[in-house]
Amino acid sequence: MATTEISLPDSPGGSRGLRGVLAEPDGPGPHPGVVVVHEAFGVDDVMRRQVQRLADAGFTALMPDLFSQGGARRCLVATMRALLVGEGRAYVDIETARAHLAARSDANGSVGVIGFCMGGGFALMTAAGHRFDAASANYGQLPRHLDAALEGACPVVGSYGGKDPSLRGAASKLAGALARQGVPHDVKEYAEAGHSFLNDAPNIPGPALVGRVVQRVLHVGPEPDSATDAWRRIEAFFDEHLR
Repeated sequence: MATTEISLPDSPGGSRGLRGVLAEPDGPGPHPGVVVVHEAFGVDDVMRRQVQRLADAGFTALMPDLFSQGGARRCLVATMRALLVGEGRAYVDIETARAHLAARSDANGSVGVIGFCMGGGFALMTAAGHRFDAASANYGQLPRHLDAALEGACPVVGSYGGKDPSLRGAASKLAGALARQGVPHDVKEYAEAGHSFLNDAPNIPGPALVGRVVQRVLHVGPEPDSATDAWRRIEAFFDEHLR
């Protein structure tokens, strides 16, 4: 089944005209839900395929467009600021998506969150205190106050690339903080992977030549072998904690 564009209700403090990308699994359910939080590049075909992949694995997946109110150019700075401070419109939009999944007639009562790049940071920031039952952070920025942010967090599965210069050592720091907080977790660093390695195609906007240079210098883009193993872990972790 292909993804569907849907409208989500306006919530106080959230985006006006909030849109989302929905994919539903086959069968009548009940199904667990997963909120998908996109990369800083916004909702594109690569992110839509991540939503569909989760549906193919048996989860009702919904990706809210955090840039609904003005597009990436107008919303990116405010969204990144919200990520850093732990409050703002993006968090309201993520909660709106969570509530939508929880209220579905085919829901099983459990909702997880998964994020990529910028979205991975939001997955970590919403793992505690946001009513999620499991979180998957993929090359997501770590919260400034890591231990405090993860106190009382839901179970977390995390995947990072060893060749990602922007997040060097993040996997071990995250695993350590989760262990100190007693949070069930599965965090792994992939030696051959860089940033955005779970994507199935390059998605850096702009001229193709610039994209290739960025991929080569910053190690950004697909790494299929690492991605295969990471998806296996993510699906198994969500099966354990959401079904």
